[in-house]
Amino acid sequence: MKQHLPATLLALSLASILSACVTINIYFPAAAAEKAADRLIDEVWQVKERNGTPEPAATESETK
Repeated sequence: MKQHLPATLLALSLASILSACVTINIYFPAAAAEKAADRLIDEVWQVKERNGTPEPAATESETK
């Protein structure tokens, strides 16, 4: 029984990781995640603007 313990633990670990990946893909589609990230970024920029923190100037490499 002790000989099969590492293989059993490995199989259970892989099954858990695989099910977690499937759950994330089902409940958090890419479009919704991107939309949420965009909203969060917009909120952060609004807070910075309200606090009077100037936006960083675009460097020459960013404008090209």
